[in-house]
Amino acid sequence: MVLTIGDVLKYEMMKNARIVTGKDFANERIIQWISVMEMPVENFVRKNEVVLTTAIGCNNDVEALKTFVQDIIDSEATALMIALGRHIFDIPTEVIDLAEKHDFMIIVIPWEIRFANIIEEVMKEINDIQHKERKKSEKVQQELLKLILKETNLNHISKFIQRHIGCSIIITDRSGSIQEKSCHTEMFVEKWNNYVLQGILPSRKQPTLLTRDPMFQKFQIVEIEDQTILQIPVLQVVGEAKGYIFVLLPSNTSMDSYLTEFRVNVLEHAATTIALWFSKKNAIEKTKMRLRSDFVQELAKGEFISYDQANARAKLLGYNLKLPYVCIVGFPENLEVLFQKRKQDYDSYEHWFESMLLYIEEEVFYAAKSLNRQVMLTYQEDQLLIFFEIPCKNENETTPHFLDLVERRLGNLLPEVIVSWGIGNYREGFKGFAESYQHAHLALTIGRRKKGTGSRMMYENTRVDRVLLNLAQNEDMKEIIMSTIEPLVHYDEQRNMDLIGTFIAYNQFHGNVSQTARSLNLHRQSLLYRLRKIESLTGLSLIDPDDLFLLDLSIKTWKLGVSAD
Repeated sequence: MVLTIGDVLKYEMMKNARIVTGKDFANERIIQWISVMEMPVENFVRKNEVVLTTAIGCNNDVEALKTFVQDIIDSEATALMIALGRHIFDIPTEVIDLAEKHDFMIIVIPWEIRFANIIEEVMKEINDIQHKERKKSEKVQQELLKLILKETNLNHISKFIQRHIGCSIIITDRSGSIQEKSCHTEMFVEKWNNYVLQGILPSRKQPTLLTRDPMFQKFQIVEIEDQTILQIPVLQVVGEAKGYIFVLLPSNTSMDSYLTEFRVNVLEHAATTIALWFSKKNAIEKTKMRLRSDFVQELAKGEFISYDQANARAKLLGYNLKLPYVCIVGFPENLEVLFQKRKQDYDSYEHWFESMLLYIEEEVFYAAKSLNRQVMLTYQEDQLLIFFEIPCKNENETTPHFLDLVERRLGNLLPEVIVSWGIGNYREGFKGFAESYQHAHLALTIGRRKKGTGSRMMYENTRVDRVLLNLAQNEDMKEIIMSTIEPLVHYDEQRNMDLIGTFIAYNQFHGNVSQTARSLNLHRQSLLYRLRKIESLTGLSLIDPDDLFLLDLSIKTWKLGVSAD
């Protein structure tokens, strides 16, 4: 139910009004607001607003009147009603041409008609329509709350909403994963998942929408191929999107004609209802996740006495221990640093951290789901611990692809977050879970020490490093290593010359001074000085193969974190 220009022109007081331009649109142009406006317009006129004016500021200046009318048109007003007889006596041809060019309605009214009388009648009808629409939407709200109290499933809630807004909808979690699929074909769900995978949905851009009308500020338009989609966030108390409602507009339907006040109210009530549904679901899921988290931790630490004991718990939690799994350990490197940049937007680091961790876990689950693989996950002791199902006990085929997918998704959602990864290997039998975890943890440690933050290291690529670590467990070996490396470490700390980095480059280029100097961007004489300094500090000769081996071994072992007690 809407009020149009055609309805207003039927008022008794408007019988002498005359449509100058846009006569064919009188019954289509809806009215939501009405105001009196003189120059300048600035940003005081809203969409679907009827503007009454005497054009007093134009002073019979055609260009000034054209500018005034253009500003009204740009504000997406419904129509301009101009009172003739005092400040303007006729509408110039130039202004008529401008209005017709934009299909804009200009109506002239006699000077004797009081603006207050027009506003009173229009506002009376608008308020009456709004009251009726509000009563209708409140009834819908009550029905939605009843559905929640009756513990109705999401399928019935979705159908109820669709029936009242006359459109198909999709309800997703915050990552864009569809929560109720029975209303959609497999082909549609697959296509939707591809959009989510590409980061197109849900849209993370700032809303460009729709108009300056505050009623629509939560809504966002997403255009995909030939489909227009309206995205509405489902908000939590703290203001973060818990999920989304997507409205799929029918083809050849404009947003203006579709988004009536009733539909807007229904969608807002729907968002509140879905938020309640999510809250209830999440309370259950949090309990399950806590139990699953504890189970995965115990599995990784080898705390189960027997396979039967572990398998009984796994079945209750929906896990299948008979599948081949490989352990992956992730370490978020820079969450505290990122929080310092954004802490003004959050109550505490703990709250922000929990939110970030939830995002990361959701992307891990989504990546596994898209590959049709099972995953067991927990976050314990500052590490993300994942058991990922691999095909045919061959982790090399799928695990890197899985992490690529996780990182690509995280890159779209949390582009500044850096995660280092350690990848274990598949181990047979019940005890293999703990062994794979130990290997993944060791690979993570070695990768971070050798490659720095954001590294990805597979256990099978750490053979040399493990040999060095095992050698360093011997006290005599540790003493030799530290006596060799310490003079260089101390000198680098005092003089900031990086003799260790110089030796690594020199050894990498097999003693070629010219190549080493170029790689370090050093003058040849500066490099030779550094090499002589290395020899004098260590007492080793860089042309002696045994001395080179000892120095190389000592530096590699030291970089793995071996130090004197």
